[in-house]
Amino acid sequence: MAKPEKKPVKKEATSSAATVKKVVSKTGKEIRGIVRISGRDLNGTLPLERALTRVKGVGERLAVIATGIIAKELNVPQDIYVGELSEEQIDRVEEILNHPVKYGVPSWMLNRRKDIESGLDKHLIGTDLTFTVRQDIEMEKNINTWIGYRHNYGQKVRGQHTRTTGRKGMTVGVLRKAVIAKQGAAAAPAAGGQAAAAPAKKEEKK
Repeated sequence: MAKPEKKPVKKEATSSAATVKKVVSKTGKEIRGIVRISGRDLNGTLPLERALTRVKGVGERLAVIATGIIAKELNVPQDIYVGELSEEQIDRVEEILNHPVKYGVPSWMLNRRKDIESGLDKHLIGTDLTFTVRQDIEMEKNINTWIGYRHNYGQKVRGQHTRTTGRKGMTVGVLRKAVIAKQGAAAAPAAGGQAAAAPAKKEEKK
């Protein structure tokens, strides 16, 4: 008697998008996974103060002050998650970070005081900071200052020691015991051969 054929069971394809769980804050508001501020993708589940430190040009102290200003201007709690902010609020955050003096941040906290071209106190973040630093280095190279000279030769610029750090290639002046022992063993047979050759030459002269 022939056995009935088993029909293959089709497995339902599970998409990765269906398995992603939505993150919800304590207030019941959905948190976005990635938020872009000043050209940097930030984790939306980070608190605002901690997330701002990930932006290039914003340090820990400025992040604390900026968080207080943002909370006051946007009327949100200081411990809010970045993913809870709307697009309009993100634009306002970027405005505060780009022009902190307008919102009461003292000028001594800015990273670009007395700009060479304009003479004004500025604060640069993100790609603007990267571009400006590169331009400053190129200017130092072109006018052939000591800083530019060090940059040209790939040396440390701010007075650090160079004897023990920042080395490239073979180390100079440092030989390990194993290397010294190997060199000594190789030199011993050569010295013995020279000593044996010396009497032979004397006999030939006679």
